[in-house]
Amino acid sequence: MPSSSIPSSSPDFSGLWIPLVTPFQHGAVDHAALSALTRRLADDGVTGFVVCASTGEAAALDEAEQLAALDAVQAAAGGLPIIMGLSGYHLGKTTAWVRRLAERPLAGLQVSAPHYIRPSQAGLLEWFRAIADASAVPLLVYDIPYRTGATLTRETLLALAEHPRIRGIKDCGGDMAKTRALIADGRLQVLSGEDHQIFGTVAEGGVGAIAASAHVQTRRFVQVLRLLAENRLAEARAEWQPLQPLIEMLFAEPNPAPLKALLAHGGSMRDELRSPMTRASDALRERLVVLDARLSRP
Repeated sequence: MPSSSIPSSSPDFSGLWIPLVTPFQHGAVDHAALSALTRRLADDGVTGFVVCASTGEAAALDEAEQLAALDAVQAAAGGLPIIMGLSGYHLGKTTAWVRRLAERPLAGLQVSAPHYIRPSQAGLLEWFRAIADASAVPLLVYDIPYRTGATLTRETLLALAEHPRIRGIKDCGGDMAKTRALIADGRLQVLSGEDHQIFGTVAEGGVGAIAASAHVQTRRFVQVLRLLAENRLAEARAEWQPLQPLIEMLFAEPNPAPLKALLAHGGSMRDELRSPMTRASDALRERLVVLDARLSRP
């Protein structure tokens, strides 16, 4: 690997990142709604955005739609950093896509293990190292075994930390001992990817979160992360505890259906998903609306 291609300084992925939903209107991506949502979240104080992640229904978007969504977000983000989500199972096609994304001014790539294949740990090392070699920007490893079917062990993640472009992890692994080991090692920045684990992960030394729930009650989520960074645990806990029922409801049915239902109620977009994703139930939608209104009262 040529030394000139290695980042000269370590990126900082700390803070609150939003894995953006992708609004649709009559089957097409609603770029106007996506841009307006991005501007509102930027004004609410988030650190940056992740485009075309699982919350963004990226698996239902073709490459042209993904690039158009990325361009819309970049135009609306007011200079905030953007990470592009990336998944697949064909290494050649995936690295070709990575090289194509090098044309965009990204802060990083969020990369999951290859789904369906369930490779060995040696195969997972090859996958992430090959993608990192092909990338012009730093990688966040997206550890989410319940979506990919592949579990990244502690030893594999620590080995990946040796690569100069693999700089962080979105942690949905469900193994707090592994999370603590990565935080203690210090080479990878650890971000919570499970919204209900944000407080615990950051209180133990994680640097932030990539949180779908923070599309709503955004300023409260931002405040929780700020207070935790300042080690003001009691104040952070007071802000955090009222968010727990909201987080639970937002994941009571497959993400992002409950989130889109709540955003649609507020007028941000249509309550529309691409098949096989389906809308949230009426009962859950009604409960979410009541709870969000209660949290929004002064």
